[in-house]
Amino acid sequence: MSTTRRDYYEVLGLQRGASADEVKAAYRRLAKEHHPDRNPDNRAEAEEKFKELSEAYEVLADAGKRRMYDTYGHEGVSRQFGPGGFDFRRDFTHVDDISDLFGDLLQGFGMAGGGGLFDLLVGGRPQSRRRTRGGDIRIAVRLSLDEIANSVTKELSFNRFERCPECGGAGGKGRESCATCGGRGQVQRRASSFLGQFVQVQPCPDCGGAGERVKETCKVCSGVGRVRKPRTLKVRIPAGVSAGNYLPLHGEGHFGPGGNGDVLVQFEEKEHQLFRRQGDDIEVELPVGIPTAVMGGKLKVPTLGGEKELEVPAGTQSGTVLRIRGAGIKHLDGGVGDELVRVVIHVPRHLSREEKNLLKKLDESKSEPIPGARKPG
Repeated sequence: MSTTRRDYYEVLGLQRGASADEVKAAYRRLAKEHHPDRNPDNRAEAEEKFKELSEAYEVLADAGKRRMYDTYGHEGVSRQFGPGGFDFRRDFTHVDDISDLFGDLLQGFGMAGGGGLFDLLVGGRPQSRRRTRGGDIRIAVRLSLDEIANSVTKELSFNRFERCPECGGAGGKGRESCATCGGRGQVQRRASSFLGQFVQVQPCPDCGGAGERVKETCKVCSGVGRVRKPRTLKVRIPAGVSAGNYLPLHGEGHFGPGGNGDVLVQFEEKEHQLFRRQGDDIEVELPVGIPTAVMGGKLKVPTLGGEKELEVPAGTQSGTVLRIRGAGIKHLDGGVGDELVRVVIHVPRHLSREEKNLLKKLDESKSEPIPGARKPG
């Protein structure tokens, strides 16, 4: 892939407001055009272009990744991929849709002698034995607003299946052809319907599609090739994450013959007793006495970093929002949100005789008449 990273929308020839259907249609059209088997005289360049298109599609076809990309650019989605950036075989998650995207391109392309699309998908010729990837592990982490605002390191403890140390993941010693499927990895089942008979091909239930079985089952793992063990990781969570975001830890999931799965750290937000979050800003209500609202003054206001002084202008109305710059939540591009202070004029319910007399005199000598009724804005 070129070291210059082009805008994903530019790669697919789309505008930023493109719908999911438009993203899929653009990928379908361009992927067919640049498929390596369609470009035998320029296969290497076509393969690079195909991978670039697939990276763009991987991001823009996923609502969460697209939202991060639209907000923070390439930096916002870089954590979604493993070391070294996007890798087609490791990071492309739309293999299940590939037949829908390419239709008959899957039929015959690269299937006779390797190469083509099949090489891109699995890195080699089709085999009867399918090397399945290990499962993912989802871990929910609840974060306080203070942790979200600045970033935090969390220690995660969980159990996962790891490669059996005794058999190395093989499940036992020695290999022999599966007697059920004759080494093909598939079995056929005939069924009848009102349209006639049809043959259904399924993975062999005894060998799981591998086409072979171990001769001597491993006693440590009982033939499954993996054992359950505890695992602890320290994970730095960047500032600015939101509920629904997740952080993938590639290769930290369950063991499988085709490689380990991932750990997906999903974030939840704890409700703060004082502040309310609005994107990267935080909001708070500040009761202000009538004299301060009328004449102005300086007040101490709580923030996530401690108290700060706020200037309340003379004549401030109830509902006015004052802004403290940089007192909000940090985000991925290095910026910081603000604190929005909503002024609420505090009207006392219980007054002393002296206070009532002073307010009566103030009302009698007011320099500005109170406006009449008006239509709500």
